[in-house]
Amino acid sequence: MPETESATDTTAATTVADAGRGAPPGWLRWVEARDVAVSRAHGPLALVATHWLENGPVEPLDGVPGRWAAAGRRVRVIAEAAEALLADGVPVDGERLLNPDLSADPDVLVHGDRKLVPIVREGVLGLRVYDPDCANRRAFSGIDRYPHDPALVLSARYEPYVHGHVEQVLNADGRERGMELDGDVVFELAGDEYRLAASRSGGALAITFGDTTNGPDTFGFRQLSVPAPGPGTHAVVVDFNRATLPPCAFSDHFICPVPPVGNRLPVAVAGGEKRRRP
Repeated sequence: MPETESATDTTAATTVADAGRGAPPGWLRWVEARDVAVSRAHGPLALVATHWLENGPVEPLDGVPGRWAAAGRRVRVIAEAAEALLADGVPVDGERLLNPDLSADPDVLVHGDRKLVPIVREGVLGLRVYDPDCANRRAFSGIDRYPHDPALVLSARYEPYVHGHVEQVLNADGRERGMELDGDVVFELAGDEYRLAASRSGGALAITFGDTTNGPDTFGFRQLSVPAPGPGTHAVVVDFNRATLPPCAFSDHFICPVPPVGNRLPVAVAGGEKRRRP
């Protein structure tokens, strides 16, 4: 939609200007791409509900057409064609079983401008609702960031665990869930050595961390994606200028995990994203 693209472009341009002069072009492009991703029509700002489903009879959900339930490893929905709940562009008329987001062939439904996304987390099925016209998205004015600091681009090493392990970590909704951890990223900052536990995710190491800027200057914790080491090496580069806000900084309906034990640094990391602008 042209209006969405125009608003997104304005936000990105303001953010790049705020970053100041002298930042590497690659980082400025990353900033622009990040703002576009956050503010897109069905991005994190548009999440208005997460409904957790139970096995059993289908039940109505607030503000959502059809009736819903978990059905083994899939989501079950029963709807009438007149409710205009579309799957693959065709109205659901009767019963349909839907694959959640982490399956090989996930399903996404559409109702008007909204997207309905079946999800699974630790074996529990749910339905997420994204509304591009929600007040949260319309009120978004950008992300506050620290200026780029080349001193926060650090040479590091990855130390994989002999056996990966799962740590029970508190999530933003108050429940504990398992976080799979595969190794430590080890680096020096201000003359001291630190390590952060990471999860292997495709070609990257995903880190959830805290530091002493949390609260006074930044959100309660942040996330960082570190490119995984190449074959035959453990060398990686940690760039804290690319620290990002977790999805729950943009919508209360995400269930982001807080940092695992040991991933709260006793120093300030004055780089990356601070908060969403009020």
